[in-house]
Amino acid sequence: MKIFVKRFLPLFLVGSILLTAASCGNKRSSTDNLADNEEEIKTVVNLFGPMEKSKPDLKNAARSAFDQTVIMAEERLGLTVEYRTYTAENYEEKTYDDVALDRVRSHMDDLYLLNPDIIQISGSEGELADLSGLPCVSNLREVVKIANTVDGKLVAIPQEVVAHGLFVNKDLFDQYHLELPNTPEEFMECCRVFKENGIETPIGANRWWLENFVFAQAYAELYNGGNTKAQIEALNNGTAKYSDYMRPGFEYLKELIDKGYIDAKAAYTYEAIEGEGPDFLAGKTPIVMAYWSAANAQTAYGNPDFNMQVIGFPSSFGQMPVISMTGYGICAEAEHLEEALNVLEIILSDEALQLYSETNKVISPSKNVEVDCIEALKPLNNRVNEGVYVLGSNASMNVEQWGNTCLIVRELLNGASVEECMAMFDELQEAALKNQ
Repeated sequence: MKIFVKRFLPLFLVGSILLTAASCGNKRSSTDNLADNEEEIKTVVNLFGPMEKSKPDLKNAARSAFDQTVIMAEERLGLTVEYRTYTAENYEEKTYDDVALDRVRSHMDDLYLLNPDIIQISGSEGELADLSGLPCVSNLREVVKIANTVDGKLVAIPQEVVAHGLFVNKDLFDQYHLELPNTPEEFMECCRVFKENGIETPIGANRWWLENFVFAQAYAELYNGGNTKAQIEALNNGTAKYSDYMRPGFEYLKELIDKGYIDAKAAYTYEAIEGEGPDFLAGKTPIVMAYWSAANAQTAYGNPDFNMQVIGFPSSFGQMPVISMTGYGICAEAEHLEEALNVLEIILSDEALQLYSETNKVISPSKNVEVDCIEALKPLNNRVNEGVYVLGSNASMNVEQWGNTCLIVRELLNGASVEECMAMFDELQEAALKNQ
């Protein structure tokens, strides 16, 4: 069965860095001379992103934060950042990622906001510039470098790190005298207690994020056992199998389904937060999963009527955050390569990232930037700061992780066996090895 990688804008471009461009400040007066206008035209960096420029009066924290960092770069460098944007109607059936990949390959823009699978593809094709020489790179968390390095080159850098976790109703855990779970066995026991006490479906799930349970178990040792580089190399050269890593997570997920702790039919149709969110907020479902920013958003889980805690997914290494990230990359054949590098250096400086992170209350890619988070997020934040995590997206792996695993989990929800799911991973790995 051939698996096609789909593009997941709800995760990577809506919940976290769906950040769009700035309104570029005041226009010059009509008295400017022709020479000035020509100089302005010459100093333009073109950025391809998912949305249009923000209007000056638009109240959106993510946009506002990104706008401010872009304005910082424009003012210091004396140039303009222009946005070439994606709108679905202009590209008919093509997704944002399909269009972005076409544009990178055609060298149409200077700077791009890219999802991990496109970073992996375009990086391996040599289409993205090596960013490792930027001064800001020395400040990056190791997780950022690992996730965005392809063939030894750092080809993308994000403005935020997106951590996924379990959102739990601590009041319900207290009511049934349950400690917050650390291991898969402890988590399973909590679900049993909830089920036996009349909570029909302990885990509220949707069709996008169940793969986090798989990643937490599949890669806990790989990312936290001290031998990450060698293990990834073994996967990439075929001496190790992705299916061997994935099997325990898929078996665990199937057990949760078989015991009725997850409603597979509902999860298969639910959109993120919209499907399972109402029951969680009403106190009917004790456990859901989401990304960091959902705890801050009033339209998601930012204002529950109970004590909410956000913890990592169960693993052999304890509560495990699952991290993903988009990234800004520069076309290797960019018309304004040097200017684009300068823009990226400024918007990824500690000064700009401090501004961005404080505005959005997110995890910064810089190890020097820390922002106070709300109480509910502290358990997850503490693990990330300790360096305990797994990556749900990693451009250095030759099989794209997030999209493919999500699709294969959906097959499990739709009745596929674990063995059938593992065969899909083997097929993906075989295809990747042939393409090397």
